[in-house]
Amino acid sequence: MKRKLALIMATVCTLIVAGCGNNSSNNADNGGAAVNTPKETAAAEATAAPAKDVTIKMFQFKVEIAEQLNALAEEYEKETGVKVEVETHGGGEDYGALLKAEIASGSEPEIFNNGGYTALVPYMDRATDLSDQPWAANLIPTAKAPATVDGKLYGMPMNVEGYGLIYNKDLFEQAGITEEPKTLTQLKDAAAKLKAAGITPFEATNEWWSMGIHLVNVGLAHQPDPKQFIEDVKAGTQTIKGNAVFEQWLDLVDVIFDNAQDNKMTTDYATQVAEFASGKAAMMLQGNWTQGDIDKIDPALNLGLLPLPINDEEGTILVGVPNNYIVNSKSAHPEEAKAFLNWLVTSETGQKYLTKEFKFIPAETNIAADAADIGQVAVAVQEKSATALGWNWDMFPDGVTQGFGAAMQEYLGEQIDRGQLLEKLDKAVQDIVKQ
Repeated sequence: MKRKLALIMATVCTLIVAGCGNNSSNNADNGGAAVNTPKETAAAEATAAPAKDVTIKMFQFKVEIAEQLNALAEEYEKETGVKVEVETHGGGEDYGALLKAEIASGSEPEIFNNGGYTALVPYMDRATDLSDQPWAANLIPTAKAPATVDGKLYGMPMNVEGYGLIYNKDLFEQAGITEEPKTLTQLKDAAAKLKAAGITPFEATNEWWSMGIHLVNVGLAHQPDPKQFIEDVKAGTQTIKGNAVFEQWLDLVDVIFDNAQDNKMTTDYATQVAEFASGKAAMMLQGNWTQGDIDKIDPALNLGLLPLPINDEEGTILVGVPNNYIVNSKSAHPEEAKAFLNWLVTSETGQKYLTKEFKFIPAETNIAADAADIGQVAVAVQEKSATALGWNWDMFPDGVTQGFGAAMQEYLGEQIDRGQLLEKLDKAVQDIVKQ
């Protein structure tokens, strides 16, 4: 039934390190030394001089790299003279709504994040065609899809990410679990063994985006044709309630929610990651983007990544492009924004930050990603990518996933039952589509 996507990561696992050394010299008769005329010397000095006093603004959502991105901006200013002002909104914030408010206020950031597909439509009047940029030729082909419209590329893929159930191998060993659970029955058995050993099986979160995007996507991704299913749900010719896959998906949701910590209704994202990293639970539904925050608490934690099964078939992880950098053509300095993004993926400094500091799995084939840099969870994503399913939530209009998240929060708090949850997921779609 599953539509296997050996899409992004199979290519990532064979990353090519592009030669970037530039060994040019001018040979002259005086012992091979280069001789520059006064005009050539002046030109060289002008090229090396700091750029004019320019500030570009990046309005970005990835809270996990906020500190590192600010440090990167300082490095860029030192090298070029161009200041990059980074404004971060994410986690529990509604990034999409805040971006709309930012633009409505008259502020036009040079660079902003967008998931692509349907989410890109409202910003097509601002999105700049980046097809001719030097880095575009190095992109993993499937990473281009979310921001490609009519054959033109309107965004730089931020990176490649995957999610599933991150687990603490040492806690599994304490509970006597010797094999990774791959089916729902095996996951239930693992949860029971953990509880019997006095270990909380899951650290859950009340964040709308974690449940309304990542968890709901498991039901979407397992459809025989996710894109067609989403189009049918939007058109009202298909419903989530009554769908066999989503009925099975509810069983996975119940396993996680019923075996989570007591205070799950008040646990935000930061607390979820911190508690898991502190060894207070054996599993959490998250992805490789959490590695940096985990390492701040316990860099020696022994981690693995489990699939998300909905029945007694083997489950899969979910892999995709989390977001794209859009260059805003209505901003004051779009050309400087293009230059910054090019530097980000081609310079030694930018590539170092992408892998060592951001711990990203690059979307470009010319950037090497060492296991020691990107972390255990990202390595597990690479290892399990051949059978991965995809990310589908950006095929819905803006606002739908927030509705999904609100319904999931009600279900987490036991305010509605299974049937009511599926009804509310359908309603979340129709409420937006009818607007």
